[in-house]
Amino acid sequence: MGTKLGRSEILQRTMSKKQKEGTTLRLILGDQLNREHPWFNEVDDNVSFVMAEVRQETDYVNHHIQKVVGIFMAMRKFAGQLKKAGHQLHYFTLDETQPIGGFEEVLANVQEETGASHFEFMEPDEYRLDQQLRGIAASFESWECVSSHHFLTERDELATFFKGKKTYLMESFYRSMRKKYNILMEDDQPTTGKWNYDASNRKKLPANHRPTEPMLFQHDVSALVELLEKCEVKTIGELDPKNFIWPVTRKEALELFDYFLEEGLHLFGDFQDAMAMEYWSIYHSRISFAMNIKLVSPLEIVKAVEEKWERNQDSISISQAEGYIRQVLGWREYMRGVYWAKMPDYANLNYFNHERALPTWFWTGETKMNCLKQSIKQSLQFAYAHHIQRLMVTGNFALLAGIHPDEVDAWYLGIYIDAFEWVEITNTRGMSQFADGGIVGTKPYVSSANYMHKQGDYCSGCSYKKEKKVGEGACPFNSLYWHFYARNEELLAKNPRIGMAYRTLAKMAPEKKNELLDQAEEYLENIEQL
Repeated sequence: MGTKLGRSEILQRTMSKKQKEGTTLRLILGDQLNREHPWFNEVDDNVSFVMAEVRQETDYVNHHIQKVVGIFMAMRKFAGQLKKAGHQLHYFTLDETQPIGGFEEVLANVQEETGASHFEFMEPDEYRLDQQLRGIAASFESWECVSSHHFLTERDELATFFKGKKTYLMESFYRSMRKKYNILMEDDQPTTGKWNYDASNRKKLPANHRPTEPMLFQHDVSALVELLEKCEVKTIGELDPKNFIWPVTRKEALELFDYFLEEGLHLFGDFQDAMAMEYWSIYHSRISFAMNIKLVSPLEIVKAVEEKWERNQDSISISQAEGYIRQVLGWREYMRGVYWAKMPDYANLNYFNHERALPTWFWTGETKMNCLKQSIKQSLQFAYAHHIQRLMVTGNFALLAGIHPDEVDAWYLGIYIDAFEWVEITNTRGMSQFADGGIVGTKPYVSSANYMHKQGDYCSGCSYKKEKKVGEGACPFNSLYWHFYARNEELLAKNPRIGMAYRTLAKMAPEKKNELLDQAEEYLENIEQL
């Protein structure tokens, strides 16, 4: 269990005299900061809340420093609100927990100090924590796991919805969610007669188009950065300690989203897939971090978008609103459902048996491929990249290059401020890497340089030539694209969605095909120099 803390260390404030044998302990995790949860409706002197900054959470992957700081700061703000409301709370900073261990040791100490007999925790979003907390609960006389009152589906709802199906088609689930919550609906039909406007959501930023400046916060997090350094927590990425830009309270999260509704929603759908060297945020709301630590709920976000569109149909087209709602009401809930339907086996799926290590420049951005350089350096600077940068730039390269899914998972889980395993692994191992063999995606999402050029301006600043397939200066994506299909023909040739690729490969002159494959092999052998 580790070293026991003394009373003066563990209970910094005097416990209420009303607290006695039979106290209930309630654990709040760093991504469970939901002020609207029923737990907080009334003050009970025989209920003690526990929050702890622990090394088991800073160390299970190499996290971006903004992610660690953001979660800890949001936890501290939330704790302050609970104390102000009169709740009994035991909060442990990282330097206090480091000598004794993780949640198990912290809770054991608080249990001993309070004489608590009953333990409660909200459903954790990650499988590893769910297993750990159920084990910890066994040391109490009684315990209960309650809903987090955040998601719009139960853990097993998607598995039930797709019972007996090999592939989980998101569109059918999304339509059922629209009906269930009566979003953009008239009776049982979509308000505009059409369910999905994805085809309208793929535009490139026009020349000389300047997106609205993103709303940024300015928090001084110097003390937290010093704490991480003192505790020797290993992190990645950049952070100006005087200028932390992300929301850390519900009030700030709502301010950020209100700004998006006013300044971003009217063009979000059009340009949600666009990429630009000059603009890292474009028209994205960047609310995912706040939502994933539960400062705001998905339903309030979805309803706010629907209401904004209904009142402003002259200036906001349905494709903008539906495109956003689909991401939250459909995709986000869908990914969580897949996670709980398929874990823990999902974390070991490797359909293509990929084994290559992730290039070291994924941690620095020092590559001559400008699309990767821009996306990675942006991720290191802001702990953020939008879905197309993740899927079709970094993810596309990793899949074409045959990177082991474990390495890809660890990178995505660590580098993004909004990344938690329940949503990261299904997007990465499923949608991005097709390592699940088609549970999430109906085909691998791969492309040549043509897609990069179509969606953004990255190719214009690149050392490689987008139109060149072999020879000096040829874009690696072009030959790697065909190498991927050639080496995986046995696994993919029968997929009806990619038949064109194999028909093209079959018609290709042997010498041209060999040139492409040889070029790809050369790039893979020298992947660190790309």
